[in-house]
Amino acid sequence: MSAGQDAMPPIPAGSRYVAMGSSFAAGPGIAPRAPASPRRAGRSSGNYAHLVARALGLDLHDVTYSGATTSDILRPSAAGQPAQLEAVTPDTHLVTITAGGNDVGFLPRLTLASLPWPLRALPSVKARVAGFGDPDATDERFAQLEENLATIGRRLRDQAPACRVLFVDYLTILPPHGDDRGGPPPAEIAEWGRAIAARLATTTQAATEAADCEYVAASAASARHHAWSASPWTRRYHLSLRGGAPYHPDAAGMAAVAELVLATLARPPGRFAG
Repeated sequence: MSAGQDAMPPIPAGSRYVAMGSSFAAGPGIAPRAPASPRRAGRSSGNYAHLVARALGLDLHDVTYSGATTSDILRPSAAGQPAQLEAVTPDTHLVTITAGGNDVGFLPRLTLASLPWPLRALPSVKARVAGFGDPDATDERFAQLEENLATIGRRLRDQAPACRVLFVDYLTILPPHGDDRGGPPPAEIAEWGRAIAARLATTTQAATEAADCEYVAASAASARHHAWSASPWTRRYHLSLRGGAPYHPDAAGMAAVAELVLATLARPPGRFAG
């Protein structure tokens, strides 16, 4: 890296910053809730976007929404929310995106398979758990996900040509293979979850490169901070949202992701950070 690159000016204070994505970016259960945000969005003022915006003095427009898919970033949602891309204006200087898990059933399957037995045994729940595990359907979902992520990146390039676009992947939730600690999720679902998490990371990175954006490898950085570790950045399964939703980031995880984003922004634009 040259001295000239080291001296590259940061994003100016007051610049527009748009945060997009699903619950993993929104931060449901991490107090306090973002002022005036819809309760269903699950937006926390302690999510990584808010921490980054405060650190850099940026004008944050947080449109993250729990349950969102990449389709909800590209188009209005079935619930009537505007396409998240609509928040991006030509003068936007920064966009961060964490999305894709809902597209492939990652967190929904982990959560449903961890419900207490009377609920887990309901035919509707069993059918959804089985459906999310179908290999052929999973391949189709990942193919669509990669296309959607790349399209989001290209659309952002068109809408805000001077904007830095960071795709931030998912913090590690599950312990590594052979290190299961018992309890939910069941072992076979945990094994599936590890494979899906790895595939989400590679898919996000591939789409990022295809769209000439930047990739922040939160998954790799958090490998030793899974939900069963001594210093977790994500939550194990539990029956409330307190401290962070089950199988979602906790406050320490959001702070760690914010540091990864800030470190990425401190370097000249590139394609990879971990």
